[in-house]
Parts: sequence; C-alpha cells; structure tokens
Amino acid sequence: PTDGLAYPQEAADKENIKKGYKRLEYLLANWEKETTVCKNNDNPYIGCDRSPEKVMDYLGYKSMEDPLFRADKTLRRLQALVPESNEQDSSDFSDALDVFVEKAEEGNGYAYISSWGEANPGGGKDRVALFIERYDALMFS
Repeated sequence: PTDGLAYPQEAADKENIKKGYKRLEYLLANWEKETTVCKNNDNPYIGCDRSPEKVMDYLGYKSMEDPLFRADKTLRRLQALVPESNEQDSSDFSDALDVFVEKAEEGNGYAYISSWGEANPGGGKDRVALFIERYDALMFS
C-alpha cells in the first residue's frame, strides 16, 4: 500500500460512495419533483408524467461516470478496510452491503418495469406511477 491506502483506488472509492450517498439523499428528499417530468409547461397539474428514469440514474445504472456505477464492487473493495479482528463490524458491513445491493437491484427493476408501464396491455400512466411509488416505499422501509 502506498500513501497509507489499503489499495490504489481507495480514496476515489470513498469519494464516490460519499457523492452517491448525498445524491440518493437528495433523490429521497425530492422524490416527487425528481420523478415527475413536465414538458413545455409551467403548470404542475397539466401535462406532467411520472418517470422512472431518474431513479435508475441516481442508482448509477445509466452512466459509467456515475459515482454509484457498480457500487456493489466499490463497496466490496471498501470492505477490506473493516478490521477482520472485529467480527461484529465485519458482519454489520457485510449485512449492510447485502441490503444495499438488494434494494438497488429491486429499485432498478421497479424503475425498468415502470418505464414500460404505458406500453403493456392494460397499462397506462397510472401503472408507471404505481411502480414509482412502490419503489419510494421500498426505499423508506
């Protein structure tokens, strides 16, 4: 290790996780605003639709440049920083990592399904909104 780092990209990994976490906090605090798209209209009650695109974007599934792109791999690398001698911390980190990966994958799945809500038979804007709200509930559980 050089410069006191456990591995070469440790500093970048830590920074990306911090940035990604702040972005997720923003998304959750501004859920309605970030998942609603109004086209060429200043009136929030006319011509607005719910969109799952931002969810996938904030979770790092839309760009390799996103701080949470492949966050599971980043967190696995950071797990090496948890002292092996502290079994409880190691176990807690591992559990948190599993929950994060599970929730992120579920969220991406809901967002993907939601993006096809209008195209499916019997679908419509209400189906898109339903899956977006299901993900919102999932994030706060």
